[in-house]
Amino acid sequence: MSLTQSLLLILLLIGASAFFSLAEIALAASRRLRLQQLADDGDLRALQVLQVQEQPGYYFTTVQIGVNAVAILGGIVGEGLFGPPLAAVLGRWLAEPHAGQLAFAVSVLGVTSLFVVFADLLPKRLGMTQPERMALRLIGPMHAVLVLLKPIVWLYSRCTDLIMRALGLPLQRDERITPDDILALAEAGTLAGVIDRPEQQVIENLFELETRPVSSAMTPRDRIVWLHHDDPDAVVRARIAAEPFSTYPVCRGELDQAIGYVDAKELFQRVLNGQPISLTDEALLHKLVVVPDRLSLSEVLHHFRQQHEDFALIVNEYSTVVGVVTLNDVMSTVMGTLVEPEDEEMIVRREDGSWLIDGLTPMQDVLRALDLEEPPNATEYDTIAGFLMWMLRRVPRRTDRVVWGGYRFEVMDVDNYRIDQVLVTQEAVAQETPP
Repeated sequence: MSLTQSLLLILLLIGASAFFSLAEIALAASRRLRLQQLADDGDLRALQVLQVQEQPGYYFTTVQIGVNAVAILGGIVGEGLFGPPLAAVLGRWLAEPHAGQLAFAVSVLGVTSLFVVFADLLPKRLGMTQPERMALRLIGPMHAVLVLLKPIVWLYSRCTDLIMRALGLPLQRDERITPDDILALAEAGTLAGVIDRPEQQVIENLFELETRPVSSAMTPRDRIVWLHHDDPDAVVRARIAAEPFSTYPVCRGELDQAIGYVDAKELFQRVLNGQPISLTDEALLHKLVVVPDRLSLSEVLHHFRQQHEDFALIVNEYSTVVGVVTLNDVMSTVMGTLVEPEDEEMIVRREDGSWLIDGLTPMQDVLRALDLEEPPNATEYDTIAGFLMWMLRRVPRRTDRVVWGGYRFEVMDVDNYRIDQVLVTQEAVAQETPP
């Protein structure tokens, strides 16, 4: 074989190896969601790639047969191409046995370097940057190669399947998409600038509905504005004018004896139409949804949907009312800063780098803002106020402080045993407060 023919054969083998390497990495790196979009748009090649991803055994067997066969041929041809000329040159300075051995080593190293760069690194880098595009282009030629090598591929695939079954390994790729996968994609989109940070936060909040307790979004008992069922018209008007809310529980004597709720819009319509307001009127009184305080926000949404209501009373295990929650409260938890006015933010970053946090702020939001891991006994409380109570083992007083996670949590204001504001500052060196 002439030198020119040998060089052409080496280039052909490098091209073949590059083809198999690119086909392998492109299929493995192709995103199923993107391929499904292309298939829905009518691209039959995308449908073929999806089918191969579901049963990739034959495809990868073909790739490995091609890669290994080309590598063996490349070594044989390369050594025969570069070995003798190098041995002749080196023979001028070295003894014949040493010259032959060195020529062999140099020729193998040279051919290997060519294959590593042009048949492995470059194709795989291209396949990683444009996986779907390359997979679509190569699926046709790879199908032809697979048909050509089908008997050999079938034999090797059967052997591989038997070994994997014996080892208890799965034969198919798990294509199920988990919430963690979606959150990871959202974070990657934020880092790439495709998704804004508040939008990523909405996605995270949406998946947290399953784990967030309803108490993290409720209006607590001491902030509930409610009406007596026998309040006269003038008293009702004065109350809703002084403390405007969207809904008001209606009770007999006390909050724990709630019989329903009224919608502020309906009350305003009566006022505008000059009609009297009577809380005993069944047309005004809505059915009350009562939920336990240990439900998640997702479960509360299910109750709203099932009972066609958007207001619920929250009770503890002793049937004592601990708060109320509306559909708007749940949606505000999901939307976060996208709908929350600046003056109502529960976590405020100050100019000196510290945080001023409302005592009713859910601990999950605090951890996210401070970039902290799960606190001690996280299931025992829902808010930062509960965290401080658990850490101090008593009702906190003004100026009480807890050091944890490299931060100092200091109680700034207490109103009737309820923590209003907490100042959080970062400490360079901190000893954690024992529980």
